[in-house]
Amino acid sequence: MTGDAPIRVGLIGYGLAGASFHAPLITALDSFALTTVMTSRGDAVARALPDARVVDDVALVLDDPAIDLIVIAAPDAQHAPLARAALEAGKQVVVDKPFVIDRADGAALIALAEARGLMLSVFHNRRWDGDFRTVRRLLDDGVLGEIALAELRWDRFRPAIKPGWRETPGAGLLNDLGPHLIDQAVQLFGSPEAVTGDLATQRDGAAVEDYFEATLHYAARRVIVSTASLVAAPRPRFALHGTNGSFVKYGIDPQEAVLRGGGAPSDPGYGVDAVADHGMLTLADGSTRTMPSARGDWRCYYEHIAAAIRTGAALPVSARDALDVIDLIARIRQSAVERRTLSAGETFHAGRTSAFRRSLELSPRFSG
Repeated sequence: MTGDAPIRVGLIGYGLAGASFHAPLITALDSFALTTVMTSRGDAVARALPDARVVDDVALVLDDPAIDLIVIAAPDAQHAPLARAALEAGKQVVVDKPFVIDRADGAALIALAEARGLMLSVFHNRRWDGDFRTVRRLLDDGVLGEIALAELRWDRFRPAIKPGWRETPGAGLLNDLGPHLIDQAVQLFGSPEAVTGDLATQRDGAAVEDYFEATLHYAARRVIVSTASLVAAPRPRFALHGTNGSFVKYGIDPQEAVLRGGGAPSDPGYGVDAVADHGMLTLADGSTRTMPSARGDWRCYYEHIAAAIRTGAALPVSARDALDVIDLIARIRQSAVERRTLSAGETFHAGRTSAFRRSLELSPRFSG
């Protein structure tokens, strides 16, 4: 697609991801026109997007010749069948993370997109978090020297089970927040040589894991990615320790809070971290200084999507990158089930379902 005409978008799903992330980012850019939303939440769409057509049948999105790009923000288990249907309908496709549940589905989707000459990308928006951009800049500049230990954590305090599909079998924190953390780790350090996983179901009534920690092995370097649901005093979001010093950063990138609160990417200060949340750099001589956070901006993802559709520019996130994340999630699950470190070259179970069920059986629970 070329020219200046807006790329016409059909959005499937208007829950948290569709309403708070995709829709505000798409409508913030002149390159796109969000014309159609498939959802049962028609009243919410009418309030936020009065010019958008609301439909309750996915076929009305797939079969609409006026739609160029389909964005899939449905529950995880629907990603693969919806993406396949969209590609078969000749549409360019963006899928919310996680790309798919099962690796085989992802590989088949990539093959289909390539055969049809269509774009297929996955919304790993956290590559445009301000804190991640800050860490990447520190590593690119060699400020910390050779990294020995890196910890990427995302803690919550949610003792009560929140109703919804994210708390049902097939979901869980490794599938929910794991893709963000794993993708960031791989972007910073590449694919690991081995993984060691630990999953647990810690809250009464939880049906899926609400804690995970995975160690990614890179020769002597260790990279830890972790999320927990019962941490009232969160650990650092990023902690990197190298031969020249350390960088420690608390707090979560502010973009999600702004968008969920009804703000817009065009608001003054969008993506700007609070001064109190800036990271601390400690150098080898013991000196310390505050490191201001780079500005985060998730609009960059969709700006790159527009360029990819119009000019064939490189995708901001390739489906193959996203499939690598799914591979690592499967390896982490198997490692947790078998209680051992799994090397990158070792044969593993590409399917996720049996490992997931066994992980529930083996996960320790808190009694109260």
